[in-house]
Amino acid sequence: MSNISIRDLEDRVTGIFATAGIRAETARAMARVIVAGERDNCKSHGIYRIEGCLRVLKAGKVVPDAIPRLRDSTGPILEIDAGGGFACPAFEDARATLIDRTRQHGLAALVIRDCLHFSALWYEVEDLAREGLASLSMCPSYSSVAPSGGTLPLLGTNPFAFAYPRTGPHPYVFDFATSVAARGEIELHHRAGKPIPEGWAVDANGTPTTDPTEALAGAMLPFGGHKGSAISTMIELMAGAMLGEFMSKEAYDFMGGTSLLPRHGALILAFDPARFSANTGRDPIAEGERLFAAIGDQGARLPSQRRFTARAESEAQGIALTEAELAQLARLESLGLAAID
Repeated sequence: MSNISIRDLEDRVTGIFATAGIRAETARAMARVIVAGERDNCKSHGIYRIEGCLRVLKAGKVVPDAIPRLRDSTGPILEIDAGGGFACPAFEDARATLIDRTRQHGLAALVIRDCLHFSALWYEVEDLAREGLASLSMCPSYSSVAPSGGTLPLLGTNPFAFAYPRTGPHPYVFDFATSVAARGEIELHHRAGKPIPEGWAVDANGTPTTDPTEALAGAMLPFGGHKGSAISTMIELMAGAMLGEFMSKEAYDFMGGTSLLPRHGALILAFDPARFSANTGRDPIAEGERLFAAIGDQGARLPSQRRFTARAESEAQGIALTEAELAQLARLESLGLAAID
């Protein structure tokens, strides 16, 4: 293992994307979210994602020089068109307006159109929580998950994230796929030659499997049975059908399979807690702190605590990478798109 500073890793990842032909501002935004994942020891959304971004670029399914366009409006619904590019620069460009509009109206929605969203959703909602806002973020994926009671892929892994501001250094944050595990976790098991846990997936015949290769060719399963299936369906409707953007089956058909990052829309809902509680005489942040303290009093762990611990270690000591990870990073720097099969 070797340690690399957060800034150095961000510069190296930016260089990989810029050399591949991605617009400079987009390359830097992509590097920020990827390195944030690696910094927090979220391996499935860290530098592992670089290859997927390059692969979709090499396949011609993303617009590398797309400039996000924020549509002019004065209401609580904001739309930014990513133009077939990556989602992260679109969020960065719309962020300030979303915050202002949320404070103005008490709540606001950001619709990101025609984008490829490859990063963890906690990055966006955590950012908004640091501005004193609560928020929800969701997007479809491509059809790789069977609905509860079914055996064929129809739903996406359809991630969902929420953040709530706190008085301490970190907000309350959770981010999870509505499948039992993120597809990236199965891909990491496949790369490592390790079996996946029972209950994660079925093979192409609908038979339960622990073989990651068979799982990737079959269908993943929703978490919590019919409950996870219903939440995943809600995300298809809210972040797909309601926005007039691709749902997961359409994203699958457009990309021609699951080997490339999906192209779709995304939805972020932001709320100003102070506006919602203004007439009650109660402090919504203090009320939240009482709840979190009561959870902790039972010995329970809040979500993202391990991630925040890893972040503190990375900020103090640098990000720890294995020799294999460093070698792959160097290979991508040297070969660029030629390193992608």
